[in-house]
Amino acid sequence: MLVLGLARSGLAAAAALERRDVEVARADRELGNEGDLGLLDGAGLLVKSPGVPGEAPLVSAARERGIPVWSEVELGYRLLPNPLIGVTGTNGKTTTAEWLGFILAAPVAGNVGRALCELDGAVEPQQLVVCELSSFQLEDVHQFRPHVAVLLNLEPDHLDRHGSLEAYRDAKLSIFENQTSEDAAVVPSGFDPVPGDAARAEFSGDDPLPAEPSLRGVHNRENAAAATAAARAAGATDEQIAQGLREFQGVPHRLELVGERGGVRYVNDSKATNVAAALRALAAYEDEPVRLILGGSRKGEDFAPLAAALGPNVRAVYVIGETADELARAIPDTIRAGDLATAVERAAAAAQLGEVVLLSPACASYDQFRDFEERGEEFKRLVANLPM
Repeated sequence: MLVLGLARSGLAAAAALERRDVEVARADRELGNEGDLGLLDGAGLLVKSPGVPGEAPLVSAARERGIPVWSEVELGYRLLPNPLIGVTGTNGKTTTAEWLGFILAAPVAGNVGRALCELDGAVEPQQLVVCELSSFQLEDVHQFRPHVAVLLNLEPDHLDRHGSLEAYRDAKLSIFENQTSEDAAVVPSGFDPVPGDAARAEFSGDDPLPAEPSLRGVHNRENAAAATAAARAAGATDEQIAQGLREFQGVPHRLELVGERGGVRYVNDSKATNVAAALRALAAYEDEPVRLILGGSRKGEDFAPLAAALGPNVRAVYVIGETADELARAIPDTIRAGDLATAVERAAAAAQLGEVVLLSPACASYDQFRDFEERGEEFKRLVANLPM
């Protein structure tokens, strides 16, 4: 078997196969010349890490030769005997998956944190597992069937990878395709169509909840409603759910208050890697004066909706990274900071008592950082080094 992509998911997949005495060839995602295609000789399966696009030379060649191509979560699903709750959507996946894990006392794997294959042999066979699923991970699933599947929302994202909103939507909806009447599909109120035969459960931000959620923002009330519906489908009591809604403290890099200096609060929302996520962050702070840091690497999104949403509470916008020029064209009177350190320095120098400096980039991070997590950690470091 060939594992393509040697980051966290690929290494976990290879290790899980090798524990079963399967002979595994490992290939870095950058490979792709004619000589590299020899890696497919004798391969009965290619397991693809989520960072590897479907048109990568080795993947295309495998399909042409009739070699099955699986995502790492497809392999994990087939290896693990555990019942799964799958959580996908454009925004809110990590928060909702972690919230469910907290409510259900279940391990969380998938898109952020541990790869699903890392749980192989590490959890009891009947232990419920919550799996956060990106569109990249859902591209090459075949038999993957979560007992409870959650779709939080569906908005334009990753168009640079998928090529169209339709292809992105198809990837997301594949979470439901293999479900049967014994399973549950949790979707936003009124969402249609949903493939598969699962029992349908709807949620909305207006749903009555067994407790008020601990996290601020309309979007987090929607996440709480989705987690509530999914937890109920998994058999949790309202008492369990209420305690989880009250006590969950959120996830790093998502509206994370990381410090206060001179009466100015600094909020790390580095995980807002698309426009829709940044709009949610702005809505959460719509009643407070904000200095907003935007920018990063391109994903093919339109910034006009972001520009239209900036209210009078947004005192200044600092733009950084590869998309700085595009953002400056879309949003009048931006301050070109170039990089995150300069943006934090300038925002801190200008911020007044009671204001919020909000990093919610609306862009990916790959122009200047390894990932959104490294960007968020750098923001925290910069804030920690500001004078008190």
